[in-house]
Amino acid sequence: MAVKFSRIIQGCMGWGIWGVDLSEKEMTHRIHHCMEQGITSFDHADIYGDYTTEASFGNALSNSNVKREDIEIISKCGIQYVGKTRTNEIKHYQYDAKYIVWSAEKSISDLKCDYLDLLLLHRPSPLMQPEEIAIAVERLTAEGKIKAFGLSNFTPSQTALVASKNDISANQIEFSITANEAMWNGSLDDMMLKGITPMCWSPLGSVFREETDQTIRIHKELDELTKKYNATKDQLLLAWILKHPSGIHPVIGTSNPERITLAAAAAEIELSEVDWFKLLVASRGEKVP
Repeated sequence: MAVKFSRIIQGCMGWGIWGVDLSEKEMTHRIHHCMEQGITSFDHADIYGDYTTEASFGNALSNSNVKREDIEIISKCGIQYVGKTRTNEIKHYQYDAKYIVWSAEKSISDLKCDYLDLLLLHRPSPLMQPEEIAIAVERLTAEGKIKAFGLSNFTPSQTALVASKNDISANQIEFSITANEAMWNGSLDDMMLKGITPMCWSPLGSVFREETDQTIRIHKELDELTKKYNATKDQLLLAWILKHPSGIHPVIGTSNPERITLAAAAAEIELSEVDWFKLLVASRGEKVP
């Protein structure tokens, strides 16, 4: 049975020392708040917080009284990060079977969660070997340590390479109104054809981070649509993603309870086809071909 994830996924990178550095009590509160909004899927990676955020989340989860079967936990492995917790000489990728198994088991231990609902390879490596990856995936699956396996930031050809020896359940990519290349380069088409669940990081793009001709146009269009839909701008940006037929699951990065609530409610907004294209045209700065 395929793992089902909440329509909006909570990204936890910013919950630790790479972000607002929530206390254990605060993190426990955020877990409960997410679940109250219908967000039951939590996205991690071993490197977050220089390999410390998963352990912080695990401590909060263990004291939360949340039943493991009521949530879905995603983690990623493969990036050897240069930081204070490891002796790496250079940032690189490592995907031999022994390391993948070790990384997954360490994440499970740190997260105090017994198993991962989804394990992703964080970024493609020029040296990855599908057969070596398959050894790890088969072992972790057989031992009940992962329910599903997938990728992150992989192109269609890179996905096909790994899929030659492995079943791919998901691919987490960058996608937003300002970074929508996946609609044009075949990435989302490929996932739809192969039944791969798309997830996307940075779903708000650069709309609130940069003031450019593009973001100014987008804000102008959003100013009109917020009135029509009685919604906030960030909700409309999420609704724009959610309308895509591939069924993309946005991974939100906020730790703010109010913004989490708004993000969850975005799943109830149904943009019209015309309004969806208005936002796309604002992003492009020209009509569609």
